[in-house]
Amino acid sequence: MIKVQVRPNESLEAALRRFKRQCNQSGLFTTMKERSFFTKPTTARRLEKKERMQTIKRAERIRRNARF
Repeated sequence: MIKVQVRPNESLEAALRRFKRQCNQSGLFTTMKERSFFTKPTTARRLEKKERMQTIKRAERIRRNARF
């Protein structure tokens, strides 16, 4: 649970900005977006596999470029 204490002499807008920033950093908005619609298990597995492959390719590219 994300909590934000309003500091003395702090405007409500500033506290709200801090709250939104903390929600973004914790991944709350992305989780809510993912869970707002049902995804079939096959689709979820396919997307996970695609993300894994992208991560592997990115790591290989970085490793290849780091040698030079």
